[in-house]
Amino acid sequence: MINKEEYKPYAEKMEKAISVLKSDLSTIRAGRANPAILEKLTIEYYGTTTPVTQVGSISVPEARMIVFQPWDMSILKSVEKAILASDIGITPQSDGKTIKLIFPPLTEERRKSLAKDVKKMAEETKVAIRNIRRDAIEYFKGQKKKSTITEDDMKDAEKEVQNITDKHIAEVDKVVAAKEKEIMEI
Repeated sequence: MINKEEYKPYAEKMEKAISVLKSDLSTIRAGRANPAILEKLTIEYYGTTTPVTQVGSISVPEARMIVFQPWDMSILKSVEKAILASDIGITPQSDGKTIKLIFPPLTEERRKSLAKDVKKMAEETKVAIRNIRRDAIEYFKGQKKKSTITEDDMKDAEKEVQNITDKHIAEVDKVVAAKEKEIMEI
């Protein structure tokens, strides 16, 4: 008999793969201002690489605008350079005290391109989940080889691992469908 706890590490790894996907999807801009796109930007601040989100306040006054206000005005140029160097695709507008990022509406072609990128990320996540499933099945095959579990236990384990995998792949599909809907709406 296989203890339910033996499935837990594999389910947790699958959950982690989904959380990485969610994190990556949050950085894709969908025509609306989303402060999460600034999370991966870093600047050199007092000799340390520091995330932009930790050196100022970020607000979204309008649906298509982000305003960044640094706590130390000396870093304004560094933040501006970091935004220009990133793949956000928006030119920052500085007034000496704040940086405004104005998001233009996405073209139909860009929306389709982003949707294709989202599908690619989803497929990579599904592959990762399937690899975790393979590792789990290999583990249980090893247990069977050592005669720790029986043939019936092995079949039950394969069924349970497949159920866990199917549940997580359905979750990936749900997350991706929501992001695609967000991208395609005008």
